[in-house]
Order: sequence, then structure tokens, then C-alpha cells
Amino acid sequence: MHALEGPETVALALYQPDIPQNAGNIFRLAACLGVPVDVVEPAGFDLSDRALRRAGMDYIPHAAIRRHLDWSAFEAARRGEGRRLVLLTTRAEESYLDFAFSPRDVLLLGRESAGVPDAVHEAADARIVIPIRAGLRSLNVASAAAMVLGEALRQTGGFPGIAPAAGTM
Repeated sequence: MHALEGPETVALALYQPDIPQNAGNIFRLAACLGVPVDVVEPAGFDLSDRALRRAGMDYIPHAAIRRHLDWSAFEAARRGEGRRLVLLTTRAEESYLDFAFSPRDVLLLGRESAGVPDAVHEAADARIVIPIRAGLRSLNVASAAAMVLGEALRQTGGFPGIAPAAGTM
């Protein structure tokens, strides 16, 4: 289990992250919102990287981060905990704004350079997209994490002191 206390909450997962600054920003986001983060290795950088520490500032020690050697190890842990895998992908058709989140969801973010392989895409229980303007590829992964995590926490009452939105859960 993750090293967070209190009620179960939505989690973030990074699939083989490429850019330490993005990972650092996501770790900081997770620390501030009390959300655990799973890192599916190998990462494209050393997780003790100076850029990661600079982006995460002094928040990283406050983040509940769990590392997995590979996709198989992550999947075994996730399935063992009975969590639903929700993939953020430009290849989805369902908007995150129309999706019903659960506190047991793990929001999976792909590599900045390549997303996730087809096998990982197919393993997801749900696939969601952030609607953006036509002709543009995608948002920065840390920005996407913040947007979708915010909606998931709003729906599930995961923000401190806020009850779930009416009609959810």
C-alpha cells in the first residue's frame, strides 16, 4: 500500500517518465493534494536527478511514491489492490469531463515522448482524453495530470474538507 494515511484516494501513475522536471512537478502536485504516485520504471532519468529535485523542490519527501521495476510489477500491485486503471491518452474518445471517477482509480500518464505501448493501452479499464483545439497534439503531462486529477478529486471528495459532487461515487 501507499504510505498515505486517511481515506482511500485517487492515485497517479507515471509510465516510464522521460523528463525529470515533469516528474518533479507531478510529485509536488501529489504531495500538496495527498495523492500517491506510482512510477513504472525504467525512467528516462535517475530518480535522484538534480532537475527532478529542483522541480519538486522540498515537496518530494512529502509525496507517497512507490516505484515498480516494470509494467508487470505495477500491474500485479494494482490488480492486487483492486484499483481501476484510467489511462489519459490522446487516442481516447471519452472526455475526462464526462467520466465518472472513483476513489479507487489510478490515473496513468504515459511517456512524454511516446505515450504508452499498445499492450498498456489495451490493459486500461478506461481511456479518457482532455479535449483540446484541433491541429494541436497534446498538453504537457504535468498540466494534464493537474487538470484530470483536479476533476477526479472534485468528484470523489478527495480535496481536504470537500464532499463528493452530487450524483458521483
